[in-house]
Amino acid sequence: MPKPISDYAIVGDTHANALIARDGSVDWLCWPRHDSPALFLRLLDDVKGGACTLDLDGRSEIGRRYLPGTNVLETSFATVTGSARLTDLMPVNPPAAEPDEGPDGEGQSRLIRLLTCDEGRVSGRFTVRPTFDYARRSCTPRPEAGTVLFEAGDQRLRASASHPIAVRGEAADCTFTLSAGETLYLILTHGEDGQAAAIEDLEGARGCLDRTVDYWTRWSDRCTYRGPYREAVLRSALCLKLLTYAPSGAIVAAATAGLPEAVPGNRNYDYRFTWMRDASFTVTAFVMLGYVREAAEFLRFLREADGSFGRHTRLLYGIAGKPPPEEPLHHLSGWRNVGPVLIGNAAILQQQHDIYGELMRALCGFLEAVNYDPPEKVNDRLPEVLDNLTARALACRDEPDHGIWELRTEQRHQTHTKAMIWVALDNAARIGRNIEGVPAEKIAAWEAAAAEIRADYLDRAWNEEKQAFVGTYETGDLDAAVMRVVLFGAIDADDPRMLSTLAAIERELGEGDLIYRYRMPDGLEGREATFTPCAFWRVSCLALAGRTDRAKAIFERLIARGNDVGLFAEEIDAASGEQRGNTPQGFTHMALINAAIRLETCIARFGLRETPDGV
Repeated sequence: MPKPISDYAIVGDTHANALIARDGSVDWLCWPRHDSPALFLRLLDDVKGGACTLDLDGRSEIGRRYLPGTNVLETSFATVTGSARLTDLMPVNPPAAEPDEGPDGEGQSRLIRLLTCDEGRVSGRFTVRPTFDYARRSCTPRPEAGTVLFEAGDQRLRASASHPIAVRGEAADCTFTLSAGETLYLILTHGEDGQAAAIEDLEGARGCLDRTVDYWTRWSDRCTYRGPYREAVLRSALCLKLLTYAPSGAIVAAATAGLPEAVPGNRNYDYRFTWMRDASFTVTAFVMLGYVREAAEFLRFLREADGSFGRHTRLLYGIAGKPPPEEPLHHLSGWRNVGPVLIGNAAILQQQHDIYGELMRALCGFLEAVNYDPPEKVNDRLPEVLDNLTARALACRDEPDHGIWELRTEQRHQTHTKAMIWVALDNAARIGRNIEGVPAEKIAAWEAAAAEIRADYLDRAWNEEKQAFVGTYETGDLDAAVMRVVLFGAIDADDPRMLSTLAAIERELGEGDLIYRYRMPDGLEGREATFTPCAFWRVSCLALAGRTDRAKAIFERLIARGNDVGLFAEEIDAASGEQRGNTPQGFTHMALINAAIRLETCIARFGLRETPDGV
């Protein structure tokens, strides 16, 4: 039986990530980038997918944590003869001086594993078995100067250790016995030799650990949030930083591909790309925590990836170049045999008109945070960007689209999309009033169009029978995305019709504290689990409406649903409580950060109010 998705913690270096299970097995690793073909993917196929495993003799208990304020993972093991600690990290060196843009640390394309015996004696074996290119390339390991080199075409991985390491078939084993106080290191290095200085002894490995801890603790110290949920908020921020691709400033939606949203089903997508939809929440989350540089880097990525100053803005981008087409990997069984495993993402072909509001809100939030004194890459030809984005938003105001949930059905008139077009125009006007080069008559025209669009969706989206704003015009389908537009001010949180909508969503889409996205047909197989960001949007809507006591109680129960190190996948199965979908998911952690800060603000404003009956 494959391990639960919640079993996995993440380490990374802002270029690539590794997912490590509670038993110490590295079951997912793409090198040298987040979107590179996986060379460890036991997460998706226990037989064909490679891993770097740890087998301790007589193991009985396991516990783990992140070192405080870092993305360095420490797993503790008890055995019948002693105890040991496994420390996992992907080294990042702090820069001598932080550059204005680009990477703020130097990665090495390495995974370092340090196993220390704390008491008694421990024995066992590390096994390294990569399966390059999603297990599509054969691999030939060979001993070389006390190390083992794995080669598959132009891909290389070197395993070195403080203890003897030997080839066994297509794998390499490092067998050990450690007494109290002794430490073993195992180092996996990707790519050609000479790309990073060799690590030849324990002192060198520990030096990498010290510098990496320094990098992460310095980064965490910049977090300005000091509220009651700092631990959950900071872990979410650290997760978002790991999902960053530092050279370009991109942020992937999640670290993995192919993990199912429905069991059984065929919703097994690749999330290692950047969605324009994440722009507003990403920038907002970083800015509200004091990470203005990260927000600026993400906007730099969007401006450079587009290159058209808003004329050809797309829904989906690769982190450094065009994303590949969607492709099934039929040779992989999938997690719990749920296939097909998909790489690439066909959403790039869809029409989703809410993206103009997403980008405009991100720009506006960032500009307000820096008092309209942005970096040059963000500021470059800004009036032209406003012109182009508003023109495109207005051109599609009466057009249907596939919507936020990327339904694989016909295009529809989505309430969320129409409201986000209002967001685009409203925020363009806010920006225009604060920068040079935008005529007053143009701002007035945007405001007038925004008012018309708002009046239209407030009328057409209201369903008298449901007593709710529905997700699609002229239907009775409820959609949790309606809650999201409240967070942008597109519908007032205390509007009686919105409070009635929230109650309807809780009745029809709710499972306790959890919320389904929708119940309507979507052209896909299987019934998906609840969508975790929706549950956090509900917290924010309740808080904004002054229902702070209920919002607080739900929020605290939600954050307790994270795994043992505070990470969330995309979805939660309401019946079992198990996590579903790709992990860790940036959208969920953004929603958590936004809900925590909004909840604190609303409690300060309203106090802890009791919730009226029915809401």
